[in-house]
Amino acid sequence: MIMRYGYIGLGNLGGHLAASLLREGFEVTVHDVNRDLAKRLTDAGAKWADSVGDLAANVDAVITCLPSPAVSEKVLGEILAHAKPGTDWIEMSTLGRDEIQRLAAMAAEKGVRAMELPVTGGVHLAAQGKITMLAGGEQDMFDRHLPALQAMGDQIFHMGPLGSAAIIKVITNMLAFIHLVADGEALMLAKRGGLDLAKSWAAIKASSGTSFVHETEGQLILNGSYDIA
Repeated sequence: MIMRYGYIGLGNLGGHLAASLLREGFEVTVHDVNRDLAKRLTDAGAKWADSVGDLAANVDAVITCLPSPAVSEKVLGEILAHAKPGTDWIEMSTLGRDEIQRLAAMAAEKGVRAMELPVTGGVHLAAQGKITMLAGGEQDMFDRHLPALQAMGDQIFHMGPLGSAAIIKVITNMLAFIHLVADGEALMLAKRGGLDLAKSWAAIKASSGTSFVHETEGQLILNGSYDIA
């Protein structure tokens, strides 16, 4: 069976993930409140839906990648008003465990199954189709959508039942922020010690003290940029 996917939320992250599905030959329909974000996707072969409801009524699985729990709940309400029973909902937004479980229960009442799929690794890896994916949900649903997950990401972890991925996502965020603060302090010490910051960054990268955060966000500290896209 060829799965028809709908993708809602085409920002820095979602736009890249939807593009990865297209590159791998999936049939994708897209929607965003800002239609301009869909242009490169429709140019690449995606279909455009004028509304969330129009999208939900014409796909087998709806993927959402949205900025907040409140937006996720609002969009889910529109999905459930139009999706056929048996449609799958894959939520890639960052939600808490209780929130995703509550929304999944709402979906189940309408015959829509849910799987959570937060990601980690940054926008640059999403653009390459190499982001890490953290799934939570029933095994059969995970297996059914695994080809799509493999199109969007590199390392894919099925953490367990619904809510499991939300927990590990918060843990990875916590560690990333700890590393970011530590990296900023390390580079500040280098600056106060009169060291060349570019050389210091490279030396840390080659040392036992390096980290993924140092090798990526650490470069932004050096150039003063807040643009992580």
